[in-house]
Amino acid sequence: MTKKFSEFSTGALLLLSTESILENHSTSKPLGLYTFIWVKDDPITMVVDSVPMTIRPNQIISLTPLQQFQFLEGERAIVYQFNREFYCIKDHDQEVGCVGLLFFGNHTNPIIDLDKDEQRKFEMLHQIFLEEIDTKDTIQAEMLRMLLARFIIKTTRILKTSTGIEEKQHRKLDLYRSFNLLVESHFKENHSVNFYAEKLFKSPKTLSNSFASYNTTPLQVIHQRITLEAKRLLHYTNKTAKEIAYELGFDDASHLSRLFKKQTGQSPSQFRASK
Repeated sequence: MTKKFSEFSTGALLLLSTESILENHSTSKPLGLYTFIWVKDDPITMVVDSVPMTIRPNQIISLTPLQQFQFLEGERAIVYQFNREFYCIKDHDQEVGCVGLLFFGNHTNPIIDLDKDEQRKFEMLHQIFLEEIDTKDTIQAEMLRMLLARFIIKTTRILKTSTGIEEKQHRKLDLYRSFNLLVESHFKENHSVNFYAEKLFKSPKTLSNSFASYNTTPLQVIHQRITLEAKRLLHYTNKTAKEIAYELGFDDASHLSRLFKKQTGQSPSQFRASK
């Protein structure tokens, strides 16, 4: 059974489910959402970026939206999935954000081992998740974001202190993560693929070829990050479209407006009104 929270004004989405939600990945394809798979009793077998993997009981794996994923078999797992609009438009410490250690901040597919004490704590947190996702009120969104932040903080702490994380080097994924980290630092002043290619000592063509397997392009990643920040500023501040455009590195507000509408189907003013 899948429990869903969605927020029309921002496009935010959070899903709480079991392994059944992974069954539509019987063939390899991008996940499309940030995903945590928490294996409870029986091993879960999968293929991630062409690498067969078995996640054992009391382990959690974190995956990014563009990773190629295929579910093979297993049961009795808990799955959390969310999009950038749910978690990433809020400010978070770099280690626990959407480019943090669990996602773009390291060179592995992070697998977190839970000891008995941590199992108990995560079970309690999950029960609160289930209660809150069924509680429809004006503070539900913030409560769910706080719970997800706690989940991410706890898993990040375990990851940082763990000495048994399996190293899986994936050059294309490493490049994608490195690119995202750079975009996170420079997207407000640099919108050109050439800038990031030079920082990574790669050619723009090499970046494009590497990103092709994730069904995206370097320019799309830059535009998606700009759009995400524009959504955040439109939703959480009273800044004008012109002020937001200037903050995001555009000399002309119409340039941001065209990009925003291409990405979302709405103008900035329409998006703000819809919230």
